[in-house]
Amino acid sequence: MSSAPFAVLAAEGAERPVLLPAYYDIIWSAVVFVVLFVLFWRYVLPSYLRVLDERNEKIQGGLERAEKAQAEADARLHEYEQQLAEAREEAGRIREQARGEGAAIISEMRGRAQAEADRVTEQATRQIEAERQQAVAQLRGEVGRLAVDLAGRVVGESLSDEERQRRVVDRFLADLEAEQGGARTSGAGTGATGGGTV
Repeated sequence: MSSAPFAVLAAEGAERPVLLPAYYDIIWSAVVFVVLFVLFWRYVLPSYLRVLDERNEKIQGGLERAEKAQAEADARLHEYEQQLAEAREEAGRIREQARGEGAAIISEMRGRAQAEADRVTEQATRQIEAERQQAVAQLRGEVGRLAVDLAGRVVGESLSDEERQRRVVDRFLADLEAEQGGARTSGAGTGATGGGTV
């Protein structure tokens, strides 16, 4: 009895390959695979695809946001560079304007200083001229008094009359000036003659 089952198994084993499982195992495995595949296709795969789509959308949205942020950053950088260039140009204009205004202020201050110097010089000249006139008047009065005293002693009479004193003084001063003018002319003449001989 024990040898009969082994004979059947040996006969069966000769008909089919050793590596293949039995047909019922293949059928049941196929049924289970189809059921699992349908369940996976129906329930697992859609949620997995949904998660993948969400992640893809998030990644895509992140990339779009990153590109948008990059574009905004580039635009702002360009704007800042333009503003910086304008600020540098404005600073250059302000510097040039300040230099021009400084030169104008310096020129104006020089003009004012020159005008003030001219005014002070003119005032000093007028003051010197006034003091000279005053000194000449004082000297004229002093010389006149001395001339009247001297003339009174020479003439032997008092020159107390003011009209007479004035005439004497004027005559004395005119003679004095004539003598000085003659001395100058003769000195110039000798100088000219001396220059001719040389």
